[in-house]
Amino acid sequence: VQLQASGGGLVQAGGSLRLSCVASGFTFGSYAVCWFRQSPGKETEASSCISSNSDNAYYADSAKGRFTISRDNGQNTVYLQMNMLKPEDTAVYYCARGPGGPLVTTRPSDFDAWGQGTQVTVSS
Repeated sequence: VQLQASGGGLVQAGGSLRLSCVASGFTFGSYAVCWFRQSPGKETEASSCISSNSDNAYYADSAKGRFTISRDNGQNTVYLQMNMLKPEDTAVYYCARGPGGPLVTTRPSDFDAWGQGTQVTVSS
């Protein structure tokens, strides 16, 4: 089981980034996926999540209206489009596999496979 996150970088406030997470080694279309983020000194938090068939999505309050999560099960890939980025969005972003297809949890401890993380830095 592998998840490979990419797409992070340095961007000015107000800019955009698109993160990608490519999965392998399991039936990707059977699992929900979340993007988590971790900033220095803060707990890991779920930013955006999507169910296996895209019929349900979760956005943290900090992401609502700015971030869009989507997936392409044919390409085993989940995307996170991040617009209107703010300095407080600076974090390492991780994609992770949920316990099943429906989106039933956003607790990090419920996610059993994680990508390596991609750094997002937003300058003011």
